[in-house]
Amino acid sequence: MIKRFPTLVRRIGASARRQLVRKAGTAAITLTALTGLYTLSLPASPTLAQDPFRNSNAQAFGENTEAAFKALFVAGDYKAATDRLEKAVSSEPDEPLVYAMKASLAYMQMDAETFNSYATKTRESAEKLAGTNPLRGNLYTAVGHFLEGAYILEKEGTIKGTPQALNKLRLVFQHLDAAEKIAPEDPEVNLLKGYMDLMLAVNLPFADPTQAIERLEKYGSPRYLAERGIAVGHRDMKQYDKALEYINLALAETPNNPEVHYLKAQILVKLKKEEEANEHFKLALAQPALLPKSLVQQIFFEGCRNQRRLDKKERDCDALRDKIREEPGSWGPSELPRLD
Repeated sequence: MIKRFPTLVRRIGASARRQLVRKAGTAAITLTALTGLYTLSLPASPTLAQDPFRNSNAQAFGENTEAAFKALFVAGDYKAATDRLEKAVSSEPDEPLVYAMKASLAYMQMDAETFNSYATKTRESAEKLAGTNPLRGNLYTAVGHFLEGAYILEKEGTIKGTPQALNKLRLVFQHLDAAEKIAPEDPEVNLLKGYMDLMLAVNLPFADPTQAIERLEKYGSPRYLAERGIAVGHRDMKQYDKALEYINLALAETPNNPEVHYLKAQILVKLKKEEEANEHFKLALAQPALLPKSLVQQIFFEGCRNQRRLDKKERDCDALRDKIREEPGSWGPSELPRLD
């Protein structure tokens, strides 16, 4: 779904595209790797938890929202994150980040209608929040519009869906501008905007990821997510040594996250360090049953191709990947196909 947004951007026209790049920003971070961590018991009443973005001027977050966030972005356990988000819907129903994360999970599970439902819930809860918290209310109203626009393009197709999606995109920028005016150095705002800048830079020929990298470096938090984004930016600019430097920083803070190991494996492949990459592909697939099947398929496929290069032994990586696809359910299998 989200992959069609760059197509929309290219259809806007040169002048509007330049404006788009200058103003680029939204919550693409909620569509990236999500995972699972805490197994704390649900309290009798909602408990305020630590702000996952800010060390000062903290915002109020519920315990289950924080646990789901850390589950998604620290540990890489999608199942634990799913469980926490189910609790958060009941215990913290006014938090738009909950619905944005649930939309992300539905996206990873390729469930378009559920994705759209939670996209709308993200926007509606954010619009309510804006009355008491205009910073985060505007930020996640932008997120909701972005997700709804992505669904429109998927459902209607690029040609038919472009007018509606363009309107959504304008609303995204309107609310992002409002959030940034309130707190231009806010870590949450800059983290989301930085990731969106990176996405646009990859898909627009005149765009430069440098500004996104600088934004993440200067203001983005939590650092392990900012560092992941910076690593992606350097990877896409083919600056693989710098990418490796930043993914190592992210990995030091989130050593058990399978998607961080996956990103490091990709960078090592580009550096032609296949043997070291092989170890990180294995670490990324250490607990496949905790990951969405679509993600397991892709990591396994790339790992299979790397193994083929490493030992110069012929393997049908497509067929092996398809064995995972044919497994029942939407989660990864408990055991992966053998490569020997």
